Amino acid sequence: MPKNILLFMTDQQRAEYTGYAAKSKAETPNIDWIAQGAYFTCCQTTNPICSPARTSLITGRYPRQIGTLTMSGDLSPQIPTMMQALQKAGYRTYGIGKFHYNQTYPWSTSRGCGMDPVAGEEAERSYGYDFIWETAGKQQMVANYCFYCDYLAKKGMLNAVRDFFQLCGGANGDVPHHNYDQAQPWPFAEEDYIDVVTGRVACEQLRKHPLEWPFYMKVSFCGPHKPYDAPQRYLDMIPLDRDDDFILPEGQVISEEDKERLYRQRRASKAMIRLIDDQIGQVLAVLRERGMLEDTLILFTSDHGDMLGDHYLLQKGVPWRQAVQVPLAIRLPGATPIGEHRYPVELSDLAATILDYAGLEPLSALGRAWPAYNDVIPSRSLLPVLRGEQEKCREFCFSESDFTEERINGIPVTDKPYWRGADGRRSNAWQAIITEQSKYIKYLGYAIEERPYEEFYDLRDDPQEAINRIHDPDYREAVEQARGRLAYVIDHHPPAQTTWCTACAADRHLI
Repeated sequence: MPKNILLFMTDQQRAEYTGYAAKSKAETPNIDWIAQGAYFTCCQTTNPICSPARTSLITGRYPRQIGTLTMSGDLSPQIPTMMQALQKAGYRTYGIGKFHYNQTYPWSTSRGCGMDPVAGEEAERSYGYDFIWETAGKQQMVANYCFYCDYLAKKGMLNAVRDFFQLCGGANGDVPHHNYDQAQPWPFAEEDYIDVVTGRVACEQLRKHPLEWPFYMKVSFCGPHKPYDAPQRYLDMIPLDRDDDFILPEGQVISEEDKERLYRQRRASKAMIRLIDDQIGQVLAVLRERGMLEDTLILFTSDHGDMLGDHYLLQKGVPWRQAVQVPLAIRLPGATPIGEHRYPVELSDLAATILDYAGLEPLSALGRAWPAYNDVIPSRSLLPVLRGEQEKCREFCFSESDFTEERINGIPVTDKPYWRGADGRRSNAWQAIITEQSKYIKYLGYAIEERPYEEFYDLRDDPQEAINRIHDPDYREAVEQARGRLAYVIDHHPPAQTTWCTACAADRHLI
């Protein structure tokens, strides 16, 4: 039977917002079924921003290697993807839902004047998809025109939905006292909700897929990313908890009014995840109906988390656990369940895992012999772990970010940022080394001849990342080890070289 591969992905989901998590804050019965095989409690995104994380996942490389360090610009088509390798191996590949491999236009682009994956379908398919139905993301579809926009336009709903998303308000990088998202319920028919349509398209394509062909399908939902717009039926399933458990290690105070808004957003996020879990259940039901379930590698993850008020922050782009740690569950056909895996895993490791399952050599499939540095692939297969052949695949994780959305025009990157505590020393550009026991962070917003600001957290005794041990003599050896590991990653993972010149001497005859 074909060795099929199904990857479910959400956008901006906290790791504890899964039913299988130790301190679960959400109900996800279908995701929990996937997690019966294995779930990873130290899975870190390589960059807690959408397009850097997503391009890292499909290439098996760090965003710094492929020019996607922040949400600005496009993934070069010269960088090999795992989908292209699967196509060459005879797989039919499906991309359904949010891709976000490209950020062609600036965030100030006017409504309806951005990217158009529908018109540019062939270019989007060149990343390695035989079939695409791409969504731009709820905030992005105001400026862009995607397949979901096309669906809405044909129903005469596009302008109304865009109006709603603009009305919801708010921007990435906000903080509790600058939080405009009202967590308004979806005001239209539930059948037209973006993640419901995404799930429906996935089911339709699976029903059409020839049983004799192996498939790779990515089903990428847009929730629970803001705007927090769950349909009312799903909101009614989730109680409005007013648990004042915000992690504010530096003594910031959130007003009661701002807390109330955050409580509604938390509730909406859980409701959106419950809706997505139902869509996952419907896709799995199609696999069962067609007899494909036991021949399919099933993976579930997210690109990054959501601060939701912790550390006095919202959204993403920061090195705290709520943004960097992501859920990961995998069900490997025929394997004995391993349950919880506590050792470091990177989001980039999914590429090697998928290719390994398909019978391909990941480093060869993802690399190129020329130009230079295209053979540096940090992705590591998790199959030996899933099969119980080895305990772990790596000693530590690397993550980094440069959240340019927070920058203010005319303010140099070296200027001290605001809202992040530590007397303004935490910049929006940083690098981190993370293990199951510790986290080291180096902030890059320092001036020449100034030492960078650093933090080190003992996650065993301080899981809330509240006590900076960087100058504690008891942690000197651990800090030096983390610094050395960071230096190694930076020095040994340079940007891949690319080509552009079209000159060709093949037909030139020299005397």
